Amino acid sequence: MLAASLRVRAVALALSALALVPPAAAATVAPPAAAANHLSTDAILRWINDYRHKPDPDRLPTLVRSLSALQAFKDPETSGAYVGFIAGVLGSNPARAKRLLNDMLSIAPADRWVLVRAIAYSGLPNWKDVLVSVGERMPERHPMINRYLEDKLPTLDQIAYPKAKPGMLDKIEIAIHIKHSDKAVALPPTPQLIDILWGYYLATGAYMPVGKIVKLLPLAEDKDNVDNLTTGSAAKFTLASNAVRDLKLLAMLKSSVKTAPKDTAKVLNDVIETAEDVDTGRMRRESLAAIEELKQKGPNSKREFTSMGTIGQGALSMGCIVAAATGQIELGIPCVIGGAAYSAGMQYMSH
Repeated sequence: MLAASLRVRAVALALSALALVPPAAAATVAPPAAAANHLSTDAILRWINDYRHKPDPDRLPTLVRSLSALQAFKDPETSGAYVGFIAGVLGSNPARAKRLLNDMLSIAPADRWVLVRAIAYSGLPNWKDVLVSVGERMPERHPMINRYLEDKLPTLDQIAYPKAKPGMLDKIEIAIHIKHSDKAVALPPTPQLIDILWGYYLATGAYMPVGKIVKLLPLAEDKDNVDNLTTGSAAKFTLASNAVRDLKLLAMLKSSVKTAPKDTAKVLNDVIETAEDVDTGRMRRESLAAIEELKQKGPNSKREFTSMGTIGQGALSMGCIVAAATGQIELGIPCVIGGAAYSAGMQYMSH
């Protein structure tokens, strides 16, 4: 188990590593060449970052082969932005999608899960037909493909967004760690999901992925779950940091706040003000403090119930709550390490 100080430093790294770089002023970075093993990850990421300003979908297969050669798809938890980028390019080019995919099938068989997931996340109206067609040449991924075809695995249209205002029963469930077995298939809110959505934005420059990140902002106010609080903080921080340099993104956020629900608008206004003032350091410090407080004191719901005296000691013993809180931390912090701090797909933001 990591020491507490290392966990805090891990979150600090996660929140400080996320800042989108502007496109090169004089000239765009050249697309990756065929000799992928001679390319630096930095050059590939800079090309990805500039792509939405000058789309070149025909270069996607070369890019994917380069990334595969660099073993960029080895760890699914650090590949989110790449998956999102590939999905965005495919979704924006429906007429070319099959041809592009056929040109990418030469990557290592162990890496082809990226293609399966990108197709499912692409938003193509016929994505299942595309998956069947391309899947004939990926026998090693048939189990995964079948689960997507049978709707047993979620797409980007199936994100488990937070409830606007959790009620008393919701807080009880959080406090005593109740799990439901009949929940619909959905993508849980995680920093890895945020990686995917930013990758999709880099491929398209569209509002859709940004809007999905915005809908995760209420999680930044969650005082009951470290996973949720960490994800919400990552959503808030990446939006602010990226909007500092991406004025089109900042305009999107200002337009979005006009119709956002109250709980979302509250956090989004903070994001916009932080971007305008270029004060992301404050936001990072506040986010880290909130995560540390939740780690130290436990869920708000537990504290509320304890003060109210309405829940018996058997259901909410201190040992049960501490164990639940510890479990959330141990699940949450590695998620940040995998989904944000060390994600190669997010490192373009640090240049």
